[in-house]
Amino acid sequence: MNLDKLGRWKIAILVLGPVLIALRLGVFQSSDAPVVAPTESIPVAEQRLERLRRVAATVSGKEKLLKEVTAELQSREAGVLKSETAPQAEAELLDAIRQAATANGVDARGAEELRVQPLANDYGQVSVVETFTCGIEQLVNLLADLANRPQLMATQEISISGGNDKKKSVQVRLSLSGVVSKKLVPQKKGVGVF
Repeated sequence: MNLDKLGRWKIAILVLGPVLIALRLGVFQSSDAPVVAPTESIPVAEQRLERLRRVAATVSGKEKLLKEVTAELQSREAGVLKSETAPQAEAELLDAIRQAATANGVDARGAEELRVQPLANDYGQVSVVETFTCGIEQLVNLLADLANRPQLMATQEISISGGNDKKKSVQVRLSLSGVVSKKLVPQKKGVGVF
């Protein structure tokens, strides 16, 4: 009989042990647990789903519009000077002036007043002043050549003085600006708080 009692205890432990462990871990839930109500009703959820479907349907149109606007922006910004630093932008602008000058027989080597400043909210403006002596026809051709360059450039100021020589040369002081990225514009330092 002792063996019989011992066998029953083994069976009871083997069968009831996992049940006790499952109860301890909370596998079996009591039917007395409170039922949680849904956070929104079915019609509200259906309306939200319909609204999300309408928004999702417009995504492809918005992506197409974004591509068109990006392409338009790139074509408009084709003339922006593509330099990494302000001195490089100044050099690029001076190079464009000197190429146009050389093509028209003008000796332009007197660069002055190189500066970078803001231009509206999204761009910067690099400006150079070049002084040279040339004939009036050469000046007209030089200005036409500069206007036909791919870079976005504009004449800010031009000062022409007559010369005393027989060739009828004029002395020119030409201020020219080019458009650059906003990142090249030096940041103004704010007034310190005392």
